[in-house]
Amino acid sequence: MNSCLFLLLVLLPGTAQAQQYDLLLKNGHVIDPKNRINSVKDVAILNGKIAAVADAIDASKSLKTVDVSGMYVAPGFIDIHAHFSGSPGAAIFPDSHTLRSGVTTAVDAGGTGWRNFPEFRKKAMDTALVRVLAWINIVGRGMDGRAGEQNAKDMDPRSTAAMVNSNRDRIVGIKTAHYDGPEWVAVERAVEAGKIANVPVMVDFGTFRKERPFQELVLRKLRPGDIYTHLYLNSVPMLDEKGRVLPYLFEARKRGVLFDAGHGQGSFLFRQAVPAVQQGFIADTISTDLHIGSINAGMKDMSVVMSKFLIMGVPLEEVIARSTWAPARAIHHEELGHLSVNAVADVAVFRVEKGDFGFVDSYKAGMRGTQRIVCELTLRDGRVAWELNGITRESWDKLGKYDSQGDSRWDATSEDGRNSRLPGAVPTAPAK
Repeated sequence: MNSCLFLLLVLLPGTAQAQQYDLLLKNGHVIDPKNRINSVKDVAILNGKIAAVADAIDASKSLKTVDVSGMYVAPGFIDIHAHFSGSPGAAIFPDSHTLRSGVTTAVDAGGTGWRNFPEFRKKAMDTALVRVLAWINIVGRGMDGRAGEQNAKDMDPRSTAAMVNSNRDRIVGIKTAHYDGPEWVAVERAVEAGKIANVPVMVDFGTFRKERPFQELVLRKLRPGDIYTHLYLNSVPMLDEKGRVLPYLFEARKRGVLFDAGHGQGSFLFRQAVPAVQQGFIADTISTDLHIGSINAGMKDMSVVMSKFLIMGVPLEEVIARSTWAPARAIHHEELGHLSVNAVADVAVFRVEKGDFGFVDSYKAGMRGTQRIVCELTLRDGRVAWELNGITRESWDKLGKYDSQGDSRWDATSEDGRNSRLPGAVPTAPAK
């Protein structure tokens, strides 16, 4: 070895490994249901990927180290029912109320159909920081008002399936919602499109009618892997006169139908959810039905919905599983929802606060709880996308005449503080 190089390595022993990781989360309690991890670990990130998960990782190897002692570290939450398009007066921009609650992937639930999906992809999907996927509506124009959603002539399975096939990186399945008629046409055409494109279907049953019983939907019409959303809606025939979960629901689950929470503004009642959860009928996937009405009502955001399951007695590890790995599988995006080495570094760091907290359902009924989930830090593609208390930042009074602390390798903003969008952001010059 060249003697000068040897001397340099001796004098600077940490130099050769200083940039081995971009970001290191130390001492957090990792919950990764896919990999059956539920213990204190360190998590290292490099180039937007999980680089290592271990009991102890040397902080000197990382560009940035954040101590998350006393906090939980989980895969970024996946919300499979949100509204960023269609639904006049209801849709919100994707980055609103997602990243702040640990959500790194959100799925637009049928706001657009095959006629207008390309515009939505360009204007919302391609500009959002949060990863946006979509259920495409069986109605060609999507949720263009309640009247438009009744238009059976615009329910075209082949055109819908063709749009799925040309956008498989973004479209996860077919959605039917809000149909009021007595016929099965909306469900049947959605399932037909799902069969053609080989993707699952999500059903918001709309108006419950005796001509098309809910039991027939989940026992006959839906296929294994298809999803019914709004599980704890008042209209769902869930409990008998003694408050016992009706057996057909367990039968539907056994045949492979999935049930999604889909809280929303009007679709979650404690009087349905509490007895069902106590009897083991828990939503397979926890989701928000995020829109303008629900964020200003009892739903609020993903962390609040998850907290409701926690106070109803669902163990924290199960709450995380139904918000990460289970929805990843439901939408057939198994590259998401876990912290495996080389997986995308979408991460939620959160606290479980203890105290006296109140929660509200869709009928304005309250429930007290002693725990709630509060997101502290959200990483998207390995970069800091949102943080509550600035835990990744050095105090201003220790920095002297300082420039921005942002770094393109671990922070989602460029060095002058402007949003750089993800992935592939190019940092600008530091502030002077």
